Amino acid sequence: MFRDQLRRQARAVEELPVEQVEDFSLYRTLVEQDPLPYSDTLHHDFLRAFAKEDVREVLMRLPEIYRAPLVLRYMDGFATKEIARMLDTPLGTVLARLHRGRKRFEQGLWAYAQETGLLLEGTVG
Repeated sequence: MFRDQLRRQARAVEELPVEQVEDFSLYRTLVEQDPLPYSDTLHHDFLRAFAKEDVREVLMRLPEIYRAPLVLRYMDGFATKEIARMLDTPLGTVLARLHRGRKRFEQGLWAYAQETGLLLEGTVG
């Protein structure tokens, strides 16, 4: 019984409450921190700083429960209902994971940009 409990805990993935995920907005952070001064297309300029390898690295840092739906939806182009069938997961759960996954991906992009120096020096608070 104790071993079963340990196995379940080992397989469990930490899911964040929606309130905790909602706190971060990449667009709002970009506007507040202004890493690309004098840009009319701030959000797009920020995203253009990432190479495919950078995006892959950020994706790989996400827990699989968020990464899989994001890849299936945005890279492979599957509809949400198809993803639910493929992952054998309720549609509402897939929608929630896509939402949370997008937020965590945005947070990951921001953190990765800071870690790797993709942002201009001295412009991030």
